Amino acid sequence: MIAIKDQGKLVSISVIGEFTVTDYKEFEQHVLAHLKAGGVNLLLDLRDMVRYTLDVVWEEVKFNREHRYDFRKIAVVTGNEWMAWIVWLNSLLVDGELRVFDDPGAALEWLAEE
Repeated sequence: MIAIKDQGKLVSISVIGEFTVTDYKEFEQHVLAHLKAGGVNLLLDLRDMVRYTLDVVWEEVKFNREHRYDFRKIAVVTGNEWMAWIVWLNSLLVDGELRVFDDPGAALEWLAEE
C-alpha cells in the first residue's frame, strides 16, 4: 500500500507493507501528471515497506530509463542497508541527485535546498 502527498513541486510517497505493481502504477501515474506540469522532486519513504514484488523492480527500471532526466532531486528514507544499495544502483539510471536518508526531516531539508 502507498500513501501519496503533494506539496507544490514535491511529491511524497510512503510505502506501507508490501509494495506491489498496482501501487507502483499509481505512483507512476501521479508523478507523470506532475512532470507534465513542470517537474517534481520526490521523497520516497520506505521505512515501513516490508517487501516488494519482482514486477515492481522491472517497472522501476523501465520508468527510470524513460524519465532519466526528469527529476532534479530524489530523497529516499530507509534504515535498511540493502535498500540503500538498491538506491545506489538506481542512481546509475537517473540523472538527478539521489540520496538516502535515515531521517525524513533531513530528507525534506535537502529537497528544499536550491
